[in-house]
Amino acid sequence: MLSYLIQRFLSIGLSLLGVSLLVFLMVHLIPGDAALTIAGERATEEVLTQLREDMGLDKPLYHQYAKYLWGLARLDLGHSFKTKQPVFDEIKRYFPATAELTLAAMAFSIFFGIAAGIIAAVYRGKFWDYFSMSTSLAGISMPIFWLGLMLILLFSYYLKILPAVGRLDTILSLDIESRTGFYLIDTLLAKNFAAFKDAIAHLILPAITLGTIPLAIIARMTRSSLLEVLNQPYITTAYAKGLSKWRVIIKHALKNSMVPVLTIIGLEFGYLMGGAILTEHIFSWPGLGSWLRDAVEARDVRAVQGGVLFVSALFMFVNLIVDLLYAYFDPRIRVGDEAK
Repeated sequence: MLSYLIQRFLSIGLSLLGVSLLVFLMVHLIPGDAALTIAGERATEEVLTQLREDMGLDKPLYHQYAKYLWGLARLDLGHSFKTKQPVFDEIKRYFPATAELTLAAMAFSIFFGIAAGIIAAVYRGKFWDYFSMSTSLAGISMPIFWLGLMLILLFSYYLKILPAVGRLDTILSLDIESRTGFYLIDTLLAKNFAAFKDAIAHLILPAITLGTIPLAIIARMTRSSLLEVLNQPYITTAYAKGLSKWRVIIKHALKNSMVPVLTIIGLEFGYLMGGAILTEHIFSWPGLGSWLRDAVEARDVRAVQGGVLFVSALFMFVNLIVDLLYAYFDPRIRVGDEAK
């Protein structure tokens, strides 16, 4: 176990080193001048030259990258060219909004995805099977930006039952102290239940939009994996012992079919954490995706590098956690087998 963890952390470190180099080179290949973007088109050449020196952009690329690696070794992601704030502080500011949205989207997709997959497997070849899988296919096929706009049009414009943008009503947010950055938690800590309900209302549409594609993938994987397990001899034995149908499915079959589903959940969670840019843009959600989009537009090199590196590290650690959960859901799998 310990040797496996050491190998995985070394692998994560090497992967992050590769990501840092790749992002560094890609950011510098973006057309335009970061100093000109920040200073404005009317800035004089003297001002631009001084700004490039202050940002270190006048140095060769290898020198800039070496300096960046030295900062990473000290857990320093540098300062944003645009806001002059430490990149790590910027990530701490915007990450809770993205994490809250991603967790809500994953909770939605896991609950309904596994439920749809179970129903499709139990009623294989019947109406509910075709309905669940057709709905899943539609979920995968719908572009996020189109689905988000349709949900806003229906629930916010026509029905007027859910808010379309932001995380919390402006007036209610004035009474909430940001302790954790998670509005659902902060509103409860403040015992402001009206703000808590409003935070949930603001979360529903973006969470559904972001969680639709993972829901469809989880549903299809759950159905496929569960059908394979239901054909095993021990399931027939459980039925022969007189156990009820749903007890056999939930207690015996579902647990043993969760290993591939866990893999999908882990991968989708990582994808959502770094791929919520469209959803955040549509719903004006002030999260990490929107921050990264603005950083790219402003050619804020340090912010882009730090943000992408943070998301990559988070994705890798989520996959590590999923691997560690394998042993619980399938006793035949031992952590470290992959390393042998």
